[in-house]
Amino acid sequence: MSSQTFIPYTMKKSLFLFSILLCLAAVSSQAGSPREKLLMDRGWKFHLGSASSAEKDFGYGSEALFAKAGEAYGPVSPDFKDEDWRLLDVPHDWMVEQEFVKSNSPNVLSHGYKPAGRIYPETTIGWYRKAFTVPETDKGKRIRIRFDGVFRDCKVWLNGHYMVSNMSGYSEFGFDVTDYIWFGKKNVLVVRADATQYEGWFYEGAGIYRHVWMEKYDPLHITEYGVFVHTEVRNNTAAIFTETEINNQGDQNKEFELESQVWSPDGQRVDVSISKGLAANPLQNVRSNQEMKVTDPQLWSLETPVLYTLVSLIKVGGQVVDSLATRFGIRTLEFDKDKGFFLNGKRVEIQGVCNHQDHAGVGSALPDRLQYYRIEKLKEMGCNAYRTSHNPPTRELLDACDKLGMLVFDETRLMGSSPEYMGQFERLVLRDRNHPSVFIWSIGNEEWVIQGNETGHNIAKSLMARLKQLDPTRLFSYAGNNVNEWKGVNELVPIRGFNYMNNNADIDKYHKDHPSQILMGSEEASTLCTRGIYFKDTVKGYVPDYDVTHPGWGALAETWWKYYSARPYLLGAFVWTGFDYRGEPTPYEWPCINSHFGIMDVCGFPKNNYYYYKSWWTADDVLHIYPHWNWKGREGDTISVWCNSNCESVDLLLNGKSLGSKKMPLNGHLEWKVAYHPGTLEAHGVRNVMKDGKKSVRKIVTKIETTSAPFTIVITPDRSSIKADGEDVSVVNVSVRDEKGREVPDAMNLIKFELKGDGKIIGVGNGDPSSHEADKCPEGKWQRKLFNGKCQLIVQSGRAAGILILTATSGSMKPSTAVIQMETCRPRSDI
Repeated sequence: MSSQTFIPYTMKKSLFLFSILLCLAAVSSQAGSPREKLLMDRGWKFHLGSASSAEKDFGYGSEALFAKAGEAYGPVSPDFKDEDWRLLDVPHDWMVEQEFVKSNSPNVLSHGYKPAGRIYPETTIGWYRKAFTVPETDKGKRIRIRFDGVFRDCKVWLNGHYMVSNMSGYSEFGFDVTDYIWFGKKNVLVVRADATQYEGWFYEGAGIYRHVWMEKYDPLHITEYGVFVHTEVRNNTAAIFTETEINNQGDQNKEFELESQVWSPDGQRVDVSISKGLAANPLQNVRSNQEMKVTDPQLWSLETPVLYTLVSLIKVGGQVVDSLATRFGIRTLEFDKDKGFFLNGKRVEIQGVCNHQDHAGVGSALPDRLQYYRIEKLKEMGCNAYRTSHNPPTRELLDACDKLGMLVFDETRLMGSSPEYMGQFERLVLRDRNHPSVFIWSIGNEEWVIQGNETGHNIAKSLMARLKQLDPTRLFSYAGNNVNEWKGVNELVPIRGFNYMNNNADIDKYHKDHPSQILMGSEEASTLCTRGIYFKDTVKGYVPDYDVTHPGWGALAETWWKYYSARPYLLGAFVWTGFDYRGEPTPYEWPCINSHFGIMDVCGFPKNNYYYYKSWWTADDVLHIYPHWNWKGREGDTISVWCNSNCESVDLLLNGKSLGSKKMPLNGHLEWKVAYHPGTLEAHGVRNVMKDGKKSVRKIVTKIETTSAPFTIVITPDRSSIKADGEDVSVVNVSVRDEKGREVPDAMNLIKFELKGDGKIIGVGNGDPSSHEADKCPEGKWQRKLFNGKCQLIVQSGRAAGILILTATSGSMKPSTAVIQMETCRPRSDI
């Protein structure tokens, strides 16, 4: 069993922000903040287009749009009238707003029965337009725009001029727009996103679903992805190696110096390196390598994810012309073919999960805070590693993993070495290589056409060679479902990933045949559960919330974990999945519209397996019994009662009478067959613990009771105070209680919501995998049914400090009100 200390996000964030502010204050005092980074999320105009009709697509395709520079028609023209278009902010996922459609198409099924793909031409093209102004004073600077993610196959124009195309919905892209900016006048940025082609086999969303940025900087500047910092720990000293690339986009030769400063987590400058006498000709890139050191470094770990900051300054004639702050961590990674994985010299069993990127209510367009919320929930369960299945993640997810202490298995979308796919892979590595959370790269997933042949071998070899150039500090793997195969991709990867031990795998034999290869479970379990359901329902598409159901390739939670935890040579594994996700409904199809694989549902509400993993993945006291005890009409029937716990023994009592004490098997669970009678089901656990070197006995008690009808609503914001920055959110969980204050676990009531103040509800959900309710409701009509006693809404702040008053009502039930404070803050600079 591993032990983890979970430090609250708010405490970590406060300490981290304090240190960053000190670093940036130091830069500002020397440089006057020469580089600007502006958020471009606000004030976009949006309208659906058409993939089948030029007329419905605002004439796109009917004019010679690419014949002459700046000759623009339709929405591409800066003068196009978009007054009747919808005004919105990004991130935005238009597909989550669409109704569910029943279809026999396997691709529509796999995308959660949303009208995505070529067969739905009226809902798969989206146009975005944004007007903005750049002041005359910015003349002489270089200006760059970056999109963190647009799904998908988008084209971008600025002021009627075609800029760039980007195929993948998961890879960020940026471009210099200096030549096309109209200084002091209105500029218009236009995006046409085309989601007619699927890129995955799961819900993918549609639109500008990640952030958009503008950067302004000097012609002599640090390039995009131009700073690489990595470390080496030597006894009580850490060597800090930096590689910095500087570009001169001016028309004159420039002599300059590079000053790099290392700042500690508490905001103290601990070392500096200055490279003088550097020079760059016009359009020339110059690279400079430096080395610094930190004595008695604070190491980044799962328990103490401390971050240092590298401040890079470009100086000309003693004046700072460009600056950049890069966060990094100091830690050691060691992989042993026989003993497993070691972080900072301490063995860590990988207790990982795979995840897609959508969440209830918002689809793929997650506010930044929601990334932290999801990682916090995983940490509480004892999860220590996150696989970004099956695509490059958003930057903010990696920031959350860095700050909260979560390892990341960072995956590219598709395995290839063509210019397109090599380019996507390069952007992934260059962007993410400074994140201490990233500990393994993934070059692909289940590429069954090529994984066992010469083509796959050659592609993997090319990716491996390029990776060694871009990041020689980390190993890589491949998530293969060709479990016993050696030829092809598997013979090249230093870390062999197995997708499913029950997929006819003989991992012990493979280890014996290939003893020098490091092994791990890249994807495991696929256990199927529906939160709060305790019987199979083939009509509604539900499976029991016990650890009893898995597809043919998968395994039960208890089965796989016992197997992996008994084999030290295995690094551990990544469960499919941490959260339910839209699409891939298994084992049922319509009306089921999302997966059942998650340890939590799409809202992040735990299923019962959550407590199995928490029992064996944390040092916390865990004593959890289920199912609920509301079985009216089944008096005398036998109910299977399960217990997940890390207690040595558990005694189960019904209405005060013992039903027998049982010893808990290692990595197991307990069961009793109980004749149902209303009342109180109680568990008494005994746990032996070590405290201050002494063994003590701890007694733990939990209970569940038969409840009466719902009487009052309970609103529980995850945070009662958020920033008034127009971006921050509070995740509000809703339940109901009876007259005695007991939570009613099987309630299905419709709850209606009203929000007053400078904020808005941006989505609702309840974790029901067969619910066809809307995630987005018209203003003033927000509502959601409870699913087995729970639902969720996400409240986003405005920019005016004050309070938000959220009220929930449901028929004759006692309503509930929650107050969320919006604190004064400085919003991120935007345009």
